[in-house]
Amino acid sequence: MTDFTTRPDGLIVPSAINRRSFLAGTAALGIAAGLGGTMAAGSARAQEPVRGGHLKLGLKGGAATDVLDPATYSASVLFVIGRLWGDTLVETDPKTGAALPAIASSWEPSADASVWTFKIRNDVSFHDGSKMTVADVVATLKRHSDEGAKSGALGLMSSIKGIEDKAGDLVITLAEGNADLPLLLTDYHLIIQPNGGLENPAAAIGTGPYKLTNFEAGVRATFEKNTADWRSDRGFVDSIEIIVMNDATARIAALSSGQVHFVNNIDPKTVPLLKRAPRVEIIRSAGKGFYSFLMHCDTAPFDNNDLRLALKYAVDRQAILDRVLGGYGTLGNDYPVNANYALAPDDIEQRAYDPDKAAFHFKKSGHDRPILLRTSDAAFAGAVDAAVIFQESAKKAGIEIEVRREPEDGYWTNVWNVQPFCASYWGGRPTQDSRYSTSYLSTAEWNDTRFKREDFDKLLLQARSELDEAKRKALYRTMALMVRDEGGLILPVFNDYVMAASTSVKGIVDDIGNDMSNGYIGSRAWIEA
Repeated sequence: MTDFTTRPDGLIVPSAINRRSFLAGTAALGIAAGLGGTMAAGSARAQEPVRGGHLKLGLKGGAATDVLDPATYSASVLFVIGRLWGDTLVETDPKTGAALPAIASSWEPSADASVWTFKIRNDVSFHDGSKMTVADVVATLKRHSDEGAKSGALGLMSSIKGIEDKAGDLVITLAEGNADLPLLLTDYHLIIQPNGGLENPAAAIGTGPYKLTNFEAGVRATFEKNTADWRSDRGFVDSIEIIVMNDATARIAALSSGQVHFVNNIDPKTVPLLKRAPRVEIIRSAGKGFYSFLMHCDTAPFDNNDLRLALKYAVDRQAILDRVLGGYGTLGNDYPVNANYALAPDDIEQRAYDPDKAAFHFKKSGHDRPILLRTSDAAFAGAVDAAVIFQESAKKAGIEIEVRREPEDGYWTNVWNVQPFCASYWGGRPTQDSRYSTSYLSTAEWNDTRFKREDFDKLLLQARSELDEAKRKALYRTMALMVRDEGGLILPVFNDYVMAASTSVKGIVDDIGNDMSNGYIGSRAWIEA
């Protein structure tokens, strides 16, 4: 098993952050799991927490169609809600992304990383007072492995062939070795529920730091502190209220006037205005998330790769970075991995805006009609503006794009993963394997570009079990090129997360895992009187 050490900033991490560190992760003596909850490395925010108070979050990313079954979670509001009421088996270190114990106190792989044994905490209770058992963990993982559950984690679970309770331990058997299995189990859909949530998956009964007291889809959710929480390093405020604020102006006004303490998804164009507001702080965090335009590879006219290439060359990435993100991000290259991922490709030529190449491929495709692009600021802040910039740059290549603005409410159910060409946003995933397994594996529930390639699937499985890092990196490079040159993803930019909070809010952790402190904003923050 891997040794853990306490860093100067108080975080518990594996002594060596490398492939071997991921192969086994155990916290000696059951030391508080995943202490990434309270201290931000190198941050002035790292100080003694203040307990008590009512924290109000004004968040974009909620809809009237939202349901509380974690298998279905797909946008910001439900992401944060799940982190409040539930726990996963494993968490990640905010700075390094390494696996840290949570509901699982430790784990050990077989020599070929195909069989994993997890020690499950025996002192944890659900919100209804019942004791959490290994059987609950087994049932949870089995439910998300069932195609009928339509879980967003289904692609991650596809290689699991056995989930068992053996003498009080969780034993997971894989079809092939996977060095990253503990990190895959950090996926936010995999919240441990009583009997796996089979009876009532939307009950929102978990082991998390807060109990759900009220939920109005697309409007608000309220929580009270779980006084029986098994951890003491989180959940500092007494109660939390999430108010769905999909309108950017409403979020800014609410924060500026003190109606809420924190808002997400700040349009970079409004940053100068917010900086002038008293007692408001801009929070910028680099991560793995990206803004994109998605084409269904199996739907005309996007089933023609020349048309897909034409559109990839026709987008002015720098203009979107400058004019939509205000420079808060980095250029994308049409594959969903950046330098924040371990073993990321570092020598693939950056695809540049090239109207001549776009025109060449467009003519070769034989398509000569306008192309409908659906967009909405529900997809990401400035998505409508980004679509218009795309329309303008494509016009110089002789490509006519018709931009249709869709309603924000219901965008994630009626447009994304339904319509063949639309704007979208993806947050990060712990590993390249989980990134590709979630939305590029042929059988993935959220394969939102309909990229279905048997040869790609084989490479993914090969990389998953390859323990030689150089060979694994080479496989990931090949996969990136396949997605870049033959897939349906147009990825102009990786976005920085831009948020804002009242200066009275402390404890916010810069977490490379995802937006809003990897969704833990509610349980990590406190209010300074």
